[in-house]
Amino acid sequence: MSNDMRHLIDGEAELDDEEDDASFDEEGGETNTKSKNNILDDSSEEEDDDDDEEEARRIREGFIVDEDEDEEDVDVDRERRKKKKRRRAEVEEELDEEDLDLIGEANPEWERKTQPQQTKFKRLKRGHRDEDRGPERRGLAEIFSDDDEEMAEERPYGRSGHRADEFDDFIEDDYPEDDEERIQRQEDMEVARPKDKGLTVDATGLDKDALDDMEAIFGSGEDYDWALQMEEEEEERAREEQQIELKDVFEPSQLKEKLLTDEDNEIRINDDPERFQLDRKPFMHQQTSSELFKEEARWITNLMLPKKQLPSDLHGVFNKAIGQVIEFFVIDGLEVPFVFQQRRDYLIHTKKIRNPDLRDDPDAPEYKIDAEKLLTQDDLWRILELDIKFRSLVEKRTLLEKSYNKLKEYMGEKDEVLEDMIRQAATQEELQDLQDYLNFQYSAELKDIAAREQGNANQLKKPGTKTALWERLRRAKAYSYVRSLGISPDRLAKNALREGKKVSSDDNPNRPVELADTLTDGDFTTANSVMNSARQMYAEELFLSPRMRKHFRIHYYANGIVSCRRTEKGLKKIDEAHPYYEIKYLVNHNISDLATRPEIFLKMMKAEEEGLVEVRLELSSERHFRRQLYNEFASDNFSELADAWNAERQQVLDIAITKLDKVIAKGVKDSLRTACQEELLQVCREEYSRRLDQAPFKPKGLILGTMPRVLTLSNGMDDPNRDPVCWAYLDEDGRVLEQGKFTNLARDENAREDFAEIVRKRNPDVVGVSGFSADTHRLIKDVEGIISEKGLMVTYRDENEKERCDILDVVVVNDEVARLYKDSPRALADHPTLSPLTRYCIALGRYMQNPLKEYAALGKDIISLSIHPYQQYLPQDKLFKQFETAMVDMVNLVGVDVNEAMTSAYTANLLPYIAGLGPRKAQLLVKGINANGGTISARDELVGDLSRHKIPVLGPRVWNNVASFLYIEYDATYPDADPLDSTRIHPEDYDLARKVAADALGLDEEDVKAETDLNGPSAVVRKLFKDEQQEKVNELVLEEYAEQLEREYSQRKRATLEAIRAEFILPFEELRKHFATLSTEQIFTMLTGETRDSLCEGMIVPVNVRVVKDDFAIVKLDCGIEGRIEAHEVSSRHSIKDVLHVGQTVQAKLLDINRKDLTCKLSLREEELRRAFRRHYDHGRDQWDYKQEDEDREELREKDKVTGRTQRVIKHPLFKPFNSTQAEEYLGGQPPGEVVIRPSSKGNDHLTVTWKVANGVYQHIDVLELQKDNEFSVGKVLRVGNKYTYTDLDELIVDHVKAMAKKVEELMQHDKFQKGSRADTDKWLTTYVDANPTRSSYAFCIDTKHPGYFHLLFKASRNSKVNGWLIRVVPHAYELLKNQYPDMRALCNGFKLRYQSEMLKMQQGGGRH
Repeated sequence: MSNDMRHLIDGEAELDDEEDDASFDEEGGETNTKSKNNILDDSSEEEDDDDDEEEARRIREGFIVDEDEDEEDVDVDRERRKKKKRRRAEVEEELDEEDLDLIGEANPEWERKTQPQQTKFKRLKRGHRDEDRGPERRGLAEIFSDDDEEMAEERPYGRSGHRADEFDDFIEDDYPEDDEERIQRQEDMEVARPKDKGLTVDATGLDKDALDDMEAIFGSGEDYDWALQMEEEEEERAREEQQIELKDVFEPSQLKEKLLTDEDNEIRINDDPERFQLDRKPFMHQQTSSELFKEEARWITNLMLPKKQLPSDLHGVFNKAIGQVIEFFVIDGLEVPFVFQQRRDYLIHTKKIRNPDLRDDPDAPEYKIDAEKLLTQDDLWRILELDIKFRSLVEKRTLLEKSYNKLKEYMGEKDEVLEDMIRQAATQEELQDLQDYLNFQYSAELKDIAAREQGNANQLKKPGTKTALWERLRRAKAYSYVRSLGISPDRLAKNALREGKKVSSDDNPNRPVELADTLTDGDFTTANSVMNSARQMYAEELFLSPRMRKHFRIHYYANGIVSCRRTEKGLKKIDEAHPYYEIKYLVNHNISDLATRPEIFLKMMKAEEEGLVEVRLELSSERHFRRQLYNEFASDNFSELADAWNAERQQVLDIAITKLDKVIAKGVKDSLRTACQEELLQVCREEYSRRLDQAPFKPKGLILGTMPRVLTLSNGMDDPNRDPVCWAYLDEDGRVLEQGKFTNLARDENAREDFAEIVRKRNPDVVGVSGFSADTHRLIKDVEGIISEKGLMVTYRDENEKERCDILDVVVVNDEVARLYKDSPRALADHPTLSPLTRYCIALGRYMQNPLKEYAALGKDIISLSIHPYQQYLPQDKLFKQFETAMVDMVNLVGVDVNEAMTSAYTANLLPYIAGLGPRKAQLLVKGINANGGTISARDELVGDLSRHKIPVLGPRVWNNVASFLYIEYDATYPDADPLDSTRIHPEDYDLARKVAADALGLDEEDVKAETDLNGPSAVVRKLFKDEQQEKVNELVLEEYAEQLEREYSQRKRATLEAIRAEFILPFEELRKHFATLSTEQIFTMLTGETRDSLCEGMIVPVNVRVVKDDFAIVKLDCGIEGRIEAHEVSSRHSIKDVLHVGQTVQAKLLDINRKDLTCKLSLREEELRRAFRRHYDHGRDQWDYKQEDEDREELREKDKVTGRTQRVIKHPLFKPFNSTQAEEYLGGQPPGEVVIRPSSKGNDHLTVTWKVANGVYQHIDVLELQKDNEFSVGKVLRVGNKYTYTDLDELIVDHVKAMAKKVEELMQHDKFQKGSRADTDKWLTTYVDANPTRSSYAFCIDTKHPGYFHLLFKASRNSKVNGWLIRVVPHAYELLKNQYPDMRALCNGFKLRYQSEMLKMQQGGGRH
């Protein structure tokens, strides 16, 4: 790495000289902690207890002044802090503005403060300014004055105590006083007490001669200035020598979040692809060899071949291709996109075959090339993943071999099991088996070796441990009984595995009991103890035998069956509406069944984690398996003696098999879970890839990839017939040129004409519509109607250059990205003055213009997208990794205009996904290009050009990966421009491309030389483009050239030559598929939130009656779709108007759903409602425990009879028949503040309101219903916690829940709020105060254990502990220690005043009490 590039990196650690010290006091990180003895009654089912007196009392008792802090410590600490403040104020002049801006990029709330006005300065700033005045000459009085009294003069009244003084800065930080408040406070202070004065010399009664004599004797004080001056100069030199770094100012979590740690800088400097560095970090120093590469290739081949299903004659070339790919990764440091696009010849197998067309066409070539694709791009990612796993395997094996080699050296003999099996081990499980065997079999020897290495040969062994017991047994005479069982455990395992010739057990001539009598000793005094210990010993050896575990594992994978058994908890919680009901009674599923439905097994394991089911893995023919194993162990003799010994062997097997079943079943379940995760991860990746693989919406008459002009509209959640519709227009460059609202496109003719006028004025290529509700379907119809009625057309030229007109297209746009964008910090920064719905429309337009860029801009939020219905069962880090690799594939397929990325942050979001780069190296690339002038004119500038004063931006290895994926638009007017820099052709193949261009133009070597001497190396290519003769390359026969290159230079370039031909015809051609329009099913799900699983025919659902006529009624479902109930579907005995009335909520059965028109037909007939909906599950024969299901249903029915509970249906759109778990799952994917009303477990005079406080935090509020008309109606008075009373559910939701949600949002957006747990916040405060010892600090964090509560944590000084108070969110206020505060400013000030009050009380009370 050059010095220039290193300087570029080091710049990350420079600090800005204009950084205001106060800004650091507002920094936040991600954090949080549990309060001790914090007892709050807040179950997952009902409302929190209001009383927090005990907590308040406990917290108050925590305010105790440390008794060992005496006055001397206080004075020293003050002096030290005073000096340190001066030092910080000066040293921060070294801060680099660019780096602090970089810090702020990832944290929009953090910003550097400008210099405050004089009246707003804190003590730190006053001290800083005072230093700038320079040293002044001081008199005797000043030299002997007390610095602490000067400090006291600056302290406000009420903070005379040390602890109170420590909170000076944070008490003043948040809301600075205005001038009037400051003057009033100073007046109050003056009234309260006079200011302390410094020590002065009383000259009363002394004449001038006396004063002159005193000065002559003692001096004026100026004589000592030289000493003070020297001290100050020494401090100044020390400060200059000290180099401040980012880690001295910012806490580690902040630096890590913004990728500014030392490790991040190392990744930037290292000339290796960033993703490789991160993935291979644990194996960075692992040695490689040709033999290891061959072994790895064989290992990966064995894992991948079964799925590839290649013919047997290609197995060898497949293995060779994998070996070559591994070398590309490990030796050459090439990333997957580079290998796939620039080394494609190594991923296919070609062979010459006779051309069958030769008979009919004499001019046809004699041979043709038959190509077989061996590896896809997905295969390359799989190889890369397996390469990491193989290296982990090798590392574990190396450690095992190292231990075994030490053992061999120590013992002087070999172990047959380890000698045979270490190199054969192909999985982590097998290596772990060998490690367990080694530790058990040679525990005493390994301890001796460890003690010898530590220089403590006399190390004491702990008696009584399990290993000590086995060692004692090995040394005892009882071990002879173990050997008398016939064959060794390893030999028995070999028999079971059919390895070698079977060896039968020999019977001891003595009966077991008789033999045991002869083997008693001091450790084992009876025959029974000898026999029992020996059985346990043999069983343990068998249990730890690697070969026996392998035998069990093979049988479990081949014959294992998986069944679910619900627990008592699961019996109650998993009802028929629960997502786990699908697996509640599953039985007898073999592993091959689960391999085709991986989500089922993952759901089982998740349910088991939650304690709802027990997942059992057993052998399908366990009795047969046990009998076979016994036959391999039993003696072949027929006698009473043989029977006695065989009985002993059976007992040993029973003990060992029980233990083996348990450990092997657990291991196989874990392996199966991992395999199912990998399978489902691949499915998610493929689905995400399909979403990325969309070109911009293609305007009519233009080529694929051209950006369209887009007009987008949305009604959001509103009714488009009553409420305004937002719209936005984006031009072909993605700029928002116009936006606004239409009042009513359905009925208002003026609004319809306004829409038509916008279309005529802006001439969009397409109109996009989307929204959050089923009402959006009406907006779509309205827009289509206006376009048809007004004759709004799009004009274009067809491929024959004839002008054509077509009706303007209306497209329903996938809004999954727009929903995340509209309220995001990025949207607020982009369009701070626009409404969320308008920002949503802008995101819809951008999505139509380039879906890839929209997905890339999401960053880590991509995990929030619903890609697959079962993705919640996958590890989020692995899912993100799969999404990242899919993005890497697509970004490198499309390429990035590097100069556009330098001017557009939107395009720059793609840079981290370029091969070789990542977020760190992308930052480095941008910073380096900016240092070189802000643009590049050639790809090779990225590695530096000294002649043009260009510093290197990337190392050669990373540049090699990057080069062909960053393109530069070709400008024919620029004489040095190279057309090849605007193609996918890699610079390593430029000479090849120039040769192809010369051949296409028919130039000989002399012509080429003359052209290149005159106009540079790419002159021939420029000529080809200038003369527009690219089509001539199609006339070339590239096959002969490819054969020549392979024959003479051993270069396989057949696919590369074809790629060069394609790039000459159309550089960086759009290779993505056409913009994907949504299917009817997808539109239905997007607008209603319902799928075929959640809403289908036969279900009984609550509906709200909207219109009642003589022969039909119109109703609306919770999801927003309209339904029709015919009169004959209500009752045969009563008219429809007698049964239904407007506003009524009833239960109805779905007969038919029209997913295209978002309508349905329903029935209220009693016979239909009596037939409960039963979801159909696709189970095989004997794979569902119907008997257990019926028994459980009957048991629950009996319980309901006892409790008298019935299912309630409430007339309210937010009511759901959920329990607490279902409510939390339902709210899980919705934003904070969303609400569900549900039945209460306390009976029909209670309801429970569940609302989402934050991600993963839900509060359940118990609502008491009073003045009920009947058992099922809602009470006319609703009471919450004996404090709040409401008249209906809507009032309760708005004035109670939504009011609290607003307060929660306000608190969580405050500068002092920390994300994460209380423990993290505790750590953040400690780290912050350690880094800023002159400061005190406080922070808020959410209490995840008690929803609706927050922690207020504070640390008064570096030596004090972190204390905390609980804050309770109540409607329209925050409650702290029984006091309510209306907003965050009041809360912060109230906290500080309460803190001062508590400190004052303790000081007056004399410290501890």
